[in-house]
Amino acid sequence: MNIGKSVVIKGELSGSEDLTIEGQVEGKIELRQNILTIGPNARIKAQVFAKGVVILGEITGNVTATEKVDIRDNGSVDGDIAAPRVAIAEGAHFRGSIDMQRTGGKGPEGKPEPKPATAQPQSSNPTPTPAGAGSR
Repeated sequence: MNIGKSVVIKGELSGSEDLTIEGQVEGKIELRQNILTIGPNARIKAQVFAKGVVILGEITGNVTATEKVDIRDNGSVDGDIAAPRVAIAEGAHFRGSIDMQRTGGKGPEGKPEPKPATAQPQSSNPTPTPAGAGSR
């Protein structure tokens, strides 16, 4: 589906098919199982939730993807990104933070497994070699 350059949407946009936006959207975009493409003329002010997001235009707001966020050349993001894979092309603009959490398909959502604190080896101070026991 394609949302043309002259279209302005304010509110929530959701669907279950891939979507290309060329116009303006303000609010929230949810395509959790699909790919969202933000065209070169698009101006988005929204929270975005999708399987994958390809950004050629401008987006202001946080972007969450279950697979990948791809900011192409001349694409612009002002907001935080959460996705296991993020690509930012040379010439793209990005201001925000990136959380590249790995979401295991069957694990608990959004909970990275903490690494157990590893204890220092018991012999943290190496025992000195007795005098005369070294090589001569």
